Amino acid sequence: MKLIASLTSPYVRKIRIALLEKGLTFELVNEPPWEPGNKVCDYNPLGKVPALQADDGEIFFNSPVIADYLETLPAAVRLIPVEALEAVRVKQLEALADGVTDAGVVWLLETRRAADKQDATVIDRQRGKIERGLDALEHKLQGRDWLYGTHLSLADIAAGCCVLWLDFRLPQYDWRSSRPNLTAYAKRLAERAAFVQTVPVV
Repeated sequence: MKLIASLTSPYVRKIRIALLEKGLTFELVNEPPWEPGNKVCDYNPLGKVPALQADDGEIFFNSPVIADYLETLPAAVRLIPVEALEAVRVKQLEALADGVTDAGVVWLLETRRAADKQDATVIDRQRGKIERGLDALEHKLQGRDWLYGTHLSLADIAAGCCVLWLDFRLPQYDWRSSRPNLTAYAKRLAERAAFVQTVPVV
């Protein structure tokens, strides 16, 4: 398999971690979509990463679709439950974490505009989404080691990539002070081998 990637993307990191946790062999192709001459559109007409080219040549994108595809491959570890309703619950938590990340990306891009072009309303709206999303994750972790079930799932990978990306790209934002459960959980995830191996590189 070939993973078309950017080493700073939290969505790419989610898939890299899933592949590592499942013990699947893959080739990492660093192809940042903003770099001139990149070939991302050869794999995804939307020009976004991640995209995954399977061993038979079929291509899958975006990260939730790729994660679903990985569950069809032989592996000792499952990250999405087999039972349909349980799978939906894990995917909803994945969507929550990805949605927080999406809001963070909008916030980041707004701060990169010229100071006189930035819209405080946009930033405030995205911060509100992030606050509510992280509060929901904090509540979900009350008395639990994992977001769903008794072991690591795709929901945990997505949530870990989300909050650690906030540290990476929005270090001025203190999400920890009122969220002890999420803080301890993020620390534990950051120490897992698959997370250590995929720390973003600028």
